[in-house]
Amino acid sequence: MRAEAALRLVPPIRRVLPCVLIATLLVCQPVPLKAQSGNTPPRPDTLPSAQPDAQKAAQPAQAPTAPAAASAAQAASSSGPSNTTVTSAANTQEDAHAVQPEAGAGTEAAPKQAASALPDAVQPPPAAPPLDMPLVHSVIATALEFLGPRTLEQHSSRDFALWGLGSLTALDPTLALDSRGADIRLLSGQTPLLTRPAPAAQNDEAWAQLAVDFMAAARDHSEGVRTATREELVQAFFDELFNHLDPYSRYIGPSSATTDREARVGGEADAGITLARKGRDIVISAVNANGPAWSAEVDTGDKLLAVNNRLTAGQSVETVTNWLRGEEDSRVTLRLLSPGRRRGHTVVLHRAKVPPETVFAFASGSLVVLRVTAFSSDTAEEMSQYLDQATQDPGLKGLIIDLRGNRGGVLQQAVTAAALLLDRGVAAVTDGRDAQANHIWAVQGGDMTNGLPIAILVDGRTASAAEILAAALADHKRAVVIGSSTLGKGLVQTVAQLPDEGELFVTWSRVIAPLHWPLQGLGVMPQICTSLGEADSTRQMHDLAHGQLDNQPAVQASRAARFPLPVSRILAIRKACPAALGSDRDLTVARSLLENKAWYATALSAIPDDPAAMPTTIR
Repeated sequence: MRAEAALRLVPPIRRVLPCVLIATLLVCQPVPLKAQSGNTPPRPDTLPSAQPDAQKAAQPAQAPTAPAAASAAQAASSSGPSNTTVTSAANTQEDAHAVQPEAGAGTEAAPKQAASALPDAVQPPPAAPPLDMPLVHSVIATALEFLGPRTLEQHSSRDFALWGLGSLTALDPTLALDSRGADIRLLSGQTPLLTRPAPAAQNDEAWAQLAVDFMAAARDHSEGVRTATREELVQAFFDELFNHLDPYSRYIGPSSATTDREARVGGEADAGITLARKGRDIVISAVNANGPAWSAEVDTGDKLLAVNNRLTAGQSVETVTNWLRGEEDSRVTLRLLSPGRRRGHTVVLHRAKVPPETVFAFASGSLVVLRVTAFSSDTAEEMSQYLDQATQDPGLKGLIIDLRGNRGGVLQQAVTAAALLLDRGVAAVTDGRDAQANHIWAVQGGDMTNGLPIAILVDGRTASAAEILAAALADHKRAVVIGSSTLGKGLVQTVAQLPDEGELFVTWSRVIAPLHWPLQGLGVMPQICTSLGEADSTRQMHDLAHGQLDNQPAVQASRAARFPLPVSRILAIRKACPAALGSDRDLTVARSLLENKAWYATALSAIPDDPAAMPTTIR
């Protein structure tokens, strides 16, 4: 898709003799002059952080050819452990010209003294500082093309562009957009500033050009719009656009998008260790399970004596951490001293880009707790390594997976994590308008724990990919869910990188759990609810000991729900176990449950085999 340069509306510099201007002021009242289109080439944005690479700015914008979620589906079977397979069955299936504004553009008077003599009410507005409007055009055109086939509900480029142009009114309430007739008009009060014929509804390029021209006209006439930087103008456009869609679709600006990408796939290459100060020494406080140091002779508690022959003595943790960073696959030499040893040892590592660690494990008697904080590109691999270690203990009686506060992440990683604990079956189904959004996420390969009892802790902040994992294990009667109703984010986003290095997160599919109920809005209903207080939790455990699960009606009602689900029905089901923050009570209940096989079996039985045949009455 070509991105055409937008014609600028730049007021010319009127140079007149001071005496002529003064004489004119004595005999007549000044009137506004029409702005004329200038031929001055556009200059880059004055903000260094927003200034695009010159070569990129000269290239035409191109829409992404493969959504990120589709790529994740293809990679599902290769990124997990070697004994796990994840499969996904997919369902197959004129440039506009600038128009001169009619009134309101100011001109620059040559004699400064004469201009200052004008009353404030008729002072011409200053010329708008130049922005890289061709880049803005490229960003909007790319976004319109990407959005068209992917949003959950069908909308036209006309809809998207007009929604986004609502940002002009947000920046300056005196501006308004009139789209009721065959023409689109930008108004300042009742005064037309720019009128353009409406392009065909699905013409991405023409609507992008119209949007840019209206932005340029607004900047020429409005102080509120003129003071906005390019990034602020683009952000406002997309904020208004996405106000008309679901709550999760959004635009992320270039700097924030870079941070998000690093969180998903790793930032600067390093050794995969975390440092801390202990007295006068710098010690290793954590080793990333997917980092270069994990398989080397590096352990937590080791003193770090030197990095590439540079002594760490007297250095700050921040300085030494920077020493560990470098080019990907470059060598870094560590001199370490392990506790209890008198002689140090040397380890040579190759730096790698590693996402932040998301899985943390600790033993609690005969149980192992896996705390999963998010789902990055390596979460399933981290889980696999910890599970492999944990299952080597013959005294292990159960596993607790703590998903409280986990806001989700990469869907494919949640599916792969489910594959570590399921022998086979459907983990989730995603459904959208785009054929590439439709998948049946099926797993097979083998349960790493050989049927070890599992409790999953959730709370009101558990969302998205974390809910998918909890729902998959619960629906297959592989785990008991403990806590409160989860957030209920059952929508999947696909990501597009835009020409300004920003990103679009666009919701393109809904998640359906293995027993065919919708995650969106409903969330995961736990078998054992801990959000109703200490007394209620004690009563539930007492009844569980007598073979009765108090929350069973709500669990069955949630599994019998089908899309589309009225909000009133969602609220009626969720009120049985309101969303809340997790507490220590969750862990106490999980330990009691896993240590009593009969209680565990009773809780598992709350999940129906055929939810359509179950009663849906809830207390």
